[in-house]
Parts: sequence; structure tokens; C-alpha cells
Amino acid sequence: MITCQFEDGGKTSLRHICVNAIIINKGKVLLGKRGTQNNGKSILEAGKWALIGGFFSRDETLEEGLKREVMEESGWRIDNLLLFRINDNPNRPAEDRQNVDMIFVAQAKEKVAGSDEEVTNLEWFDLNTLPPKDQIAFDHGNHLEIYKRYLKENFPLPLFGNITK
Repeated sequence: MITCQFEDGGKTSLRHICVNAIIINKGKVLLGKRGTQNNGKSILEAGKWALIGGFFSRDETLEEGLKREVMEESGWRIDNLLLFRINDNPNRPAEDRQNVDMIFVAQAKEKVAGSDEEVTNLEWFDLNTLPPKDQIAFDHGNHLEIYKRYLKENFPLPLFGNITK
């Protein structure tokens, strides 16, 4: 949570905003195995697979933040962004900040760099052979299941709220 003081002196706790991408290339999705922070400490859900993304920064648009995070964590340039889901569930698993997650679908365009220390391994997975959900960080496995359903049913986007099926 972010502690904020308003102009009238009132204080409150606010939630963080994250951006994550379901990155697609040739029918496969890119996942990163979570590693450490730049200070060498393990990050939440270290050792588990996750969508590529992170915290949205001040003075960035959602598109800029997503492209920056994807570049930092994977070295991939992306395009054709589609807002897939806004996940505002305050009880997301393994969260310590009640993050609000903006999940996009993006096309992999070009690999131009390596990944940072937050990702120890990158792998392209066929949507039918994803890692088991207990090996996927947070609720990212749910996002992938919903995306697979979207490909079959083609329902309207973006999705809002706590969707589990």
C-alpha cells in the first residue's frame, strides 16, 4: 500500500498499479521465472513462472510502462497492445500491496536485449502445455486460463473485476 497525504491534510492508503502482458509469438506465450531484485533479495513468488510486467511508474502512460517493463524483464519489443483485463481483486494471492493489475495481450516483435535480474529464465509455452498453476506466480495462471477461453469464445474485452473462470 502507498500512504498518501492529501491537500486537506487527510491521509489514506492507496493501491499500486501494475502492468502485465500476455506476450504471444507463433501461438505461444512468453513466461519469465521470477528471480531477485536489483539489491539481490528474492522477489515475491521467486522461482515461479509469471507474465512479464511490473509496476507502472509516475509520468508514464500504461503503454510506456508496459513496453518498459517487458523490455527490462525480457529484452523483447512488443506491439499490437490490447487491454485484456483489469484485475482489481483486493485479495489476490501472494500479494503484499493489493496491486491493481492491468493485463494486456501483446505481440512479440523483436528480441533486442537480455533480461534483468528479476527474471532468471524466459520460456515460450504452448497454451496447452503451461506449467501447473502451483508453479505460476500470483493469479497469472488464472489470466492465462481466461485468455485461452477468450480465444475459443471471443467475448468482449476488456474484462473487469475478479473473474476466476
